[in-house]
Amino acid sequence: MQVYEHFSLKQYNTFGIDAYADKFIEITSNEDILQLINSDFFQTCNYFILGGGSNVLFTNDFNGSVIKLSNKGIEVIDEDSNYVYIEAQAGEDWDEFVNYCTMNNWAGLENLSLIPGQVGASPIQNIGAYGTELKDVFHSLSAYDIFTKEKRSFSLNECDFGYRSSIFKNKWKKRFIISSVTFRLSKNIFNINKKYGSIESEISNRCIEKPTIKDIREIICQIRAAKLPDINTTGSAGSFFKNPVVSLEKYNLLKQKHPELVAYKESDNQYKIAAGWLIDKAGWKGYKEGDAGVYPKQALVLVNYGNAGGIDILHLSKKIEKSIFKEFEIKLETEVNII
Repeated sequence: MQVYEHFSLKQYNTFGIDAYADKFIEITSNEDILQLINSDFFQTCNYFILGGGSNVLFTNDFNGSVIKLSNKGIEVIDEDSNYVYIEAQAGEDWDEFVNYCTMNNWAGLENLSLIPGQVGASPIQNIGAYGTELKDVFHSLSAYDIFTKEKRSFSLNECDFGYRSSIFKNKWKKRFIISSVTFRLSKNIFNINKKYGSIESEISNRCIEKPTIKDIREIICQIRAAKLPDINTTGSAGSFFKNPVVSLEKYNLLKQKHPELVAYKESDNQYKIAAGWLIDKAGWKGYKEGDAGVYPKQALVLVNYGNAGGIDILHLSKKIEKSIFKEFEIKLETEVNII
């Protein structure tokens, strides 16, 4: 475990915000986690658990300790004729893990390709993309209880997964430190999800008759790279807002007024509206205010063009929220954690 004082977080958040933490603590093992939660200072300090920094917006310096999970390791812990159960430590890079599984021909994660971040944060957010959510391939996770100091396992049902949500984001926020996640991936029965977005048209363009999971990963990486900023050159946290879910009645009213509305059926009584479409329709796509802006290729993404502060990004997001509510009477919710 490494501890640093007055530490810049600029290289540790994908928005590239130059905020400072009073302390920066890097965790590289389960022993480090136990040492941390049993320490006297941890019982009273203000802290924030940091993964890949891809879903956070620092609006000020952090008055407390930022705990960076950097524990590594990938291990097959069980398998049968149909499935492999693979455990990844929380500090593993998410997309590198997805690539590892795809190269081994283990199916289920390919639609979640090129999502920035770390494995440990994936169940907190129940990350999702292109018709797949983490819960679809989740088996269990291990976490340390900050109060009891005990390590325990959580099953799928215990995590209470929802749309970009879990029990670790709500009821038990700041109660547990996730140390590893175990996934159940298919070895030979591949239910390839190619219906969402532009995947199917790209398969057709490539004249692929029977796409493999490697084909799907490659296509999704290409689609995401074409419409999302490169976080190595332009600060962002991916999708800034959740796609709002509305009633069937509200959907019908919107569809009548805007026939080109982009939406997805959630159930017989609910539709998920594309937040990017709402923001684009309201005229925000490509908008720039100083170094804070809305990405020209995807209105759902807010960006830092260089020297924007977190408060600048936040102010822009509030203007967008107010505009969308005024025009569509829909309240946008942030997907990004505001610190």
